[in-house]
Amino acid sequence: MLELNKRLIPLIVILIFSPPLFAQQTTLDWKLHDVGKLRQVVTNTGGINATPDVNTGVGLHDYPGLINCEFPPNSQEEHILEAGIRIGAIVGGDTLVSVPNGNEGHLLHEFFASADPVDSIWVANKGDTLDIPYWPGYTAVSDQDLICKYSDYNVTNISLHKPLYVDVIQTSYAWSSFPIDNIIVFNYYITPTQFDLHKAYITYMLQGRIGNRLAGERALDDDDVSLYFPEHHMAGLQDLPGGADGTAISPIAIKLLPPEAQAGSLNWTFIWYQDHNVVPERDPLAYEQLMASHVIMANQTVGGGPEAIFALSFGPFELAVGDTLHFIAVEILGDGMDEILKTAERVDALLEKDFKLPTAPPVPPLRVEVRDNEVTINWKPQAGDINPELYTDPNRADGVERPFEGYRVYKSTLSATGPWTLLAEFDLPDNDIGFNTGLAYEFTDIGLLNNLEYYYSVTAYSRADTVLDFPQLESSINRIAQTIVPGTPPPPTVGEVAVVPNPYRGDIAYQSFNPPWEKPDRGRSWVEQDRRILFINLPAQSEINIYTLAGDLVDTIRHNDPIQGYESWNLTSFVGQAVSSGIFLFTVENTMTGEVQVGKFVIIK
Repeated sequence: MLELNKRLIPLIVILIFSPPLFAQQTTLDWKLHDVGKLRQVVTNTGGINATPDVNTGVGLHDYPGLINCEFPPNSQEEHILEAGIRIGAIVGGDTLVSVPNGNEGHLLHEFFASADPVDSIWVANKGDTLDIPYWPGYTAVSDQDLICKYSDYNVTNISLHKPLYVDVIQTSYAWSSFPIDNIIVFNYYITPTQFDLHKAYITYMLQGRIGNRLAGERALDDDDVSLYFPEHHMAGLQDLPGGADGTAISPIAIKLLPPEAQAGSLNWTFIWYQDHNVVPERDPLAYEQLMASHVIMANQTVGGGPEAIFALSFGPFELAVGDTLHFIAVEILGDGMDEILKTAERVDALLEKDFKLPTAPPVPPLRVEVRDNEVTINWKPQAGDINPELYTDPNRADGVERPFEGYRVYKSTLSATGPWTLLAEFDLPDNDIGFNTGLAYEFTDIGLLNNLEYYYSVTAYSRADTVLDFPQLESSINRIAQTIVPGTPPPPTVGEVAVVPNPYRGDIAYQSFNPPWEKPDRGRSWVEQDRRILFINLPAQSEINIYTLAGDLVDTIRHNDPIQGYESWNLTSFVGQAVSSGIFLFTVENTMTGEVQVGKFVIIK
């Protein structure tokens, strides 16, 4: 049996307890790897795409505001529709295959966590050591570890599904700094619990969807091709140049690392498909064709879909009840296939160190003070804070006891995940590294526009490890990013309330301003309901009523905020109808004093 001697911290856990089909049988959960350049959804159902719908068991392919696999951040570039491992084996006289996701008409999802809330996804950051029932004393390996456990027998009323009765523990690692911020390492520990598994095979299957998501889902399917790199045991998907979705920045590849002791005796299969309807889904046929055929197809050269799917398999294994099979799947993205191949070579070196590498300092504490047209940010460690300057790193080879080197201050006008602009850098003085500016703990940014959102972050970074030839490592920019809105505090009463812009002009692309005046939700294009005007200089407790020139009530907005004295309106009436051009009246009542101000504004569409 595998002895698990690791540990973990449960942070924010999203638990969805399912009604009828899965009632009291499973805990559905998902998390997002987001510390590096690769933003990847992870579920506790064995897939790295949307978790099953709680009513039907069918996968939800889109999370609100999220992409399954985005690289680089904020690019809207998607790479995965469905992906995950499949396990096949002969049990007695049966040939069985268990899957984390399936196509229309297949067995839906077959891997699920138990109903116990502890089987949600656990999160551990570098330096964390906590307890989890099935892995006591888990110590985080990367900057962001995700850990979960699932089985193919926790839900028993799945049509045509006969389980292998295997438990799977899955861990995944992500890093915040170059040169490993473009990979996610998945560890799988597979243990049969009731039956010995004869001639067991492992398959990693990925149905891709590479391209800018705003081009539409069908466009993303049109021109992806599947490739195999036998020297790396790696399969990938690449978007061909041009097409309705343009040319993607990054391919996606999965590199499989089987148990080292058995690697030389294994057989490999690589098969690709252009249509999920021809992928074998019944257990014996899927086992024979996808897993045990030992066929290596030539690389795909012509896209055209409707899908791009590959299956990469290895085996066979003999697993007795209680044995544990451990293997690794490394997800790699990058700026073109050349970078992915370079990263694949780097992964081999990382494996020799068990992925125990030099790490970035912990994130600094971040405090902000917002004022009229400016913001001051402070990251001076206080009592109870973790001080990045004192961190140690046992995985360095240069013997430097405290490798902290400095701080960097970043700003974005678009989102809390960037893109980021470096505002300032402060490093230790009197050494031969960097600019020797000396450390500082406060920065004031002036000249900001009131009532608009800005985003700030501070990172700590280390000196390079010259013995390992490892670069400076920097804490995650996104981890502590804060959103601020500069402006004056709410006035004590009405009298200075104003509308901006006034007039509002429909021929101006307000969403293209920097910072943007109008911002659609992440993952979609601008729509009519994203229009925006702002009522400013509102008392802390007030009510706005908007009328047509004829006196008809259009909408009512209630304001209750002691910090920010503004409210936005999306030019839509209380019945959900977009308003037309015209002159509009408004009243603002200070609900604490009863005082009222009357005004007007103009909309030109």
